[in-house]
Amino acid sequence: QVQLVESGGGLVQPGGSLRLSCLASTRIFSIYAMGWYRQVPGKERELVARIRRSTTNYADSVKGRFTISGDNAKNTVYLQMNSLNVEDTGVYYCNIVTTREAYWGQGTQVTVSS
Repeated sequence: QVQLVESGGGLVQPGGSLRLSCLASTRIFSIYAMGWYRQVPGKERELVARIRRSTTNYADSVKGRFTISGDNAKNTVYLQMNSLNVEDTGVYYCNIVTTREAYWGQGTQVTVSS
């Protein structure tokens, strides 16, 4: 069974940076897209960034600050987050979609606070 394991979350001051990593436990074939989502209490999970081949998409709130990258062959996806602000606080989930299934990580907490 495929598991996605995220790491890199934590507590950071406003203006700081974090880099999230996501690694699949086994090889995933026919990857369609990889992405990162964020969820805060009381709100739905929202797309933060997505990458499909060399095309990337970002939520308006993170454009210019976050960068997604991935390696389909290694089943890894990263999210570099710069200039963090308190609104970026939440649980970040890794997502890998194939032509047949969608996989989710367990989430990693990111807290931006002074």
